[in-house]
Formats: sequence, structure tokens, C-alpha cells
Amino acid sequence: MSPQIETERLTAEIEYLARISDTPYPSVTRVLFSSVDLQAREWLKLLYADAGLVVREDAVGNTFARWPGTDPTAAPVATGSHIDAIPNAGRFDGVVGVLGGLEAIRALQRTGRRPRRSIELVMFTAEEPTRFGLGCLGSRLMAGTLSRQKIESLRDPQGLSVDDVCAHAYMHGTLESTRLTPGCYDSFVELHIEQGPLLEQKKMPIGVVTAIAAPAALRIDLTGPGGHAGTVLMPDRHDPSLAAAEIMQAVERAALDTQSRDTVATCGLVQVLPGAVNSIPREVRLEIDVRDIDGARRDGVLAAIRTAAKAAAARRGCGFKEQLINADPPATCAPHIVTAVEQASAALGLPCQRMISRAYHDSLFMAQVCPTAMVFVPSKDGISHRPDEYSSPEEIANGVRVLAGALAALAG
Repeated sequence: MSPQIETERLTAEIEYLARISDTPYPSVTRVLFSSVDLQAREWLKLLYADAGLVVREDAVGNTFARWPGTDPTAAPVATGSHIDAIPNAGRFDGVVGVLGGLEAIRALQRTGRRPRRSIELVMFTAEEPTRFGLGCLGSRLMAGTLSRQKIESLRDPQGLSVDDVCAHAYMHGTLESTRLTPGCYDSFVELHIEQGPLLEQKKMPIGVVTAIAAPAALRIDLTGPGGHAGTVLMPDRHDPSLAAAEIMQAVERAALDTQSRDTVATCGLVQVLPGAVNSIPREVRLEIDVRDIDGARRDGVLAAIRTAAKAAAARRGCGFKEQLINADPPATCAPHIVTAVEQASAALGLPCQRMISRAYHDSLFMAQVCPTAMVFVPSKDGISHRPDEYSSPEEIANGVRVLAGALAALAG
């Protein structure tokens, strides 16, 4: 008997949560530990209590809601995602994995059978980089990938540290205490919207993620003397914006030169100072994102970009500084969890497709803690991080059914 999903209830909960936001519906803005984020967290705890789940929070606000199994000595199976949202985002990113994970547990409860392993729903803190400029803060801490020095270097736009904002939100304990111990989970499965167009294009209801691309971020600062746009003659200029233009082209070229569709590179941030039409730029900052499921290939692209950037700066007589902001390892999903998801999909008569995730998720870091995989549902037109982000109630319900089936198989 397959678990029955209460689609109307789940849809209503997604819609309700979307309205706990700093921007008007359907836009969602929910930044870590803002008043609306804290309100959303308290509302979720009411839902967890109503489902009879045992709830705890760690020192950074990662929240754990457990349905106890019959064998308390067995490592739990986990699922979950995040509810924070970048400014003017949509209502499904992350939320489907939290509220859908809760509905999967409730559906399994309605069967009247308790699993052998406990099933734990995790809501990760700050998957989005909005407040501290670093994504997956909660899951990074859980995986133990952040040094104390790195944590202490993080500041929000008001200059507050991670410790500061946690104290203001009444979180208790040391950040080091958030690290999970080896073997704490048997497995982890994250339900998520695809955030891309492939499932919709192929009319495929379920995607089974086999690998998660690893992001690396590189910051480049270029400087020049600047000057008046009318009085400094062309041969005398050392314009950092022109070096930046060369570097942006090198970013594209380095990715294309791999001849792999799994390699992507983007120069998504360009800051030019002083930013006046009649002034030659004197400072330019670039931030470059490179992703691949092959870590060595991604690092080769980074190396090519750095070499080209230094050469461009030297050619233009510009000052040059670089900083590798982060370079996370890619994740390969656990074959036995991939199989469990595929079998759950087949049992429901839902075709599925293996695919990779080019967006990164908390699963990237959970894969360093325990065997991990992901379930994708279609995104209309591949749109995400916008108010018009959309997955239909039926598509989400299909994902929840598959998740429930996989959790049941993994939890015994």
C-alpha cells in the first residue's frame, strides 16, 4: 500500500509559508534570523508538534524533527532542506523539501506502521548566501568543513558575526557543537525542485540525482590610477575595466575549452569604482563561479582563469589581487539510495530519469556525513529564484510520494 499524500493540505502549507515574507506574495524574501525567518521557524515547530515529532535545534539554528523508530540503536534516515530565501525569490526552493519531507513522514504515519529506523526531518540554516556571503552555512557546519577562523571572518551587511546573530536569535551552544558525528545518520534524501528545464522538457515527473556539481568562487580585484575621462589620453591609461572585460571572456573560454557540458563558469558580479560616466575606472572587483561534477576539471578551469587574469592585468599595467573564496568537492550520490528512489518511483508507476544537479544544495555537504541522494520534481520553464518560480501541486505530490517510498525502504 503506497503512502497517501494530502495534497491540498501540503499546498495550503506552502502557500501559508510563502506569505511569511519581507516582500509581497508571490515574491518571497526570508533572510536568516530576520523577524519573518524566526516567525516561519516557530510556525514549523507547531506543525512538527502536531505530527508528534521530537524537535531540537543546534547552536546555529539547524532544526531536527524526529519520528522515532522501533529500534533506538539504529542510525536514523534523514530528509529535509531549507526555508531561507534570497530577496524576491519564489515559494518552492527549499520549502518543498521541508514541508514535503514533513508530509512524507505524515503519510508514513498514516499507514499505521512505524519504521525500524527513526526518520528525521532537517531544516538547514542559511542554505542561501544572502546574509553572510557563504551558502549552506548550516550544513557546512554540520559536516565540519568550516574552520573557526573562517567562521569568525564571516560578517553580515551590518558587520555582525555568526556568533552575534545566533545570540540575537537566542541560539545556545558553541558553533563547534553543530558538527555531526560519523554514523549519526544511515542515509539522507533531499526532495527539491529541479530549478532547471530538463524534466519539464522531457515530460518526466521525477529526477533522480546521481551527482551534485561542486561550486568554486574566485574573487579578483583590479586597480588603476583612474583619472578624468576627457584629459587622460588613450595611450596613457591603465584601465582596470578593460582588463576585467578580457577576464570575463577568459572565463567563458576556459569553460568551453573543456568540451564538457557539465562544466559551467560565470562572472556574476562586476563592481566598478568610482562609477561615473566621466571618470576612468580605478577599481574593479569580479566574482567568478565555476562548477563541475569533476573536481579536477573544475580546478583546471580555475587555474586557466587565474593565469589569463594575471596576464590581462599585466598587459594593462593594472594592480591585481585574487582570493579563492571557496572550492567545495563535488558529491557522488550513493547508488543504493538512487536505487531506492528509482524503485519507489517505479512502484508508483512514475517514470524517472537520472540526472546531475548543477545547483548546489545542502546535500553536497550531507554527502560528507552519510550516504546521500536527491529527488527532483519539475520546475515550470526551469525558473527559480524568482517570484514566478512554480511547480504544480501534482508534481510536488509525486515527489513526496517517491520520497515517502524511499524513506520507508531505507528506514525498514
